[in-house]
Formats: sequence, structure tokens, C-alpha cells
Amino acid sequence: MRAFAFFLLMFSWLKPNAQTNSRAYKVMLEGMYKHTVPTVSCTDLKKELKNVVLLDTRAKNEYDVSHLPEARWVGYDEFNSKSVADLPKNTPIVVYCTVGVRSERVGEKLKAAGFQNVRNLYGSIFEWVNQGNTVVDNQGKPTQKVHAYSRTWGIWLNKGEKVYE
Repeated sequence: MRAFAFFLLMFSWLKPNAQTNSRAYKVMLEGMYKHTVPTVSCTDLKKELKNVVLLDTRAKNEYDVSHLPEARWVGYDEFNSKSVADLPKNTPIVVYCTVGVRSERVGEKLKAAGFQNVRNLYGSIFEWVNQGNTVVDNQGKPTQKVHAYSRTWGIWLNKGEKVYE
């Protein structure tokens, strides 16, 4: 019995939690994240949306398909300190991308630039949509379309209409 309890404790990280509802997605994310930027769950972000600046770190064509409401596009390859020069260093910032890897790298750059309150949306836009949250198009209208980056990555998007252009 003790061995079984130890097994459950050792592999409890595989269980879905408030951050993602998919064990497989969580395992994939945990293998890719460096954990250099604190994460925030979709549930917690929804409670704070009015008090944070959302930065979309995807390519412009991905952002143009859809993004989180009120998100500001800063890009990944295009990102530099000028992208956030208007923000005070204590601004609560949440970065996101498709699954959270590119946004984690931009979060590292923000922290290196002196930003003190930077978090990465765990599972990023895929998890946001998978949990039934709204994304908007460039006119601010709700849409079901989500840029899925590639057919390989698109397997992690379970809701919405996948766009690959």
C-alpha cells in the first residue's frame, strides 16, 4: 500500500489541474516550458483581465485571425523593448502565444528589461479556447477561428475553428 501511495505522489503532476484539462497537453507543456516565467491559469486570468496588460507574442498573421480580448500584439521575432516602452515596470503583464513557449521567451526578455510582474498564460490561446473562453477578430467581434500554427500543433486545439493560413 505504501508503494502505491508513493507512486501516486510521484506522478500526481500528471493529473489535470486548474491549469489544463488535458493530461497529454500538460505533459507536453511541462516538457517544453523552462519555468523561467511564472504561469497563470485561464481561470485566474479571467478574474484579473481588467487589471493586466495582455501581450500576444505570436506572428502578426496569427494575431489577425483571433486573439484574447484587449490583447496587444508585440510579436515574437519583432519583439523589442520599444514594444513596451510606454508601460511602467510594475505593470501586471500576461504574455501568451499558441501553447506558451514563445511567450515564455518574451516573458524572459521582459523580466531582463526590469518588468517585475510578468506571467505566462499556461497553455496559452489553445487552452484559453479549449476552456470555452472568447477570442476576438481584428474588429473586436467574437470569433471561433484560431490560428493553429501548424497541423502538428493543431492537435492540441480541441475547440474552435482551426486556421492554418
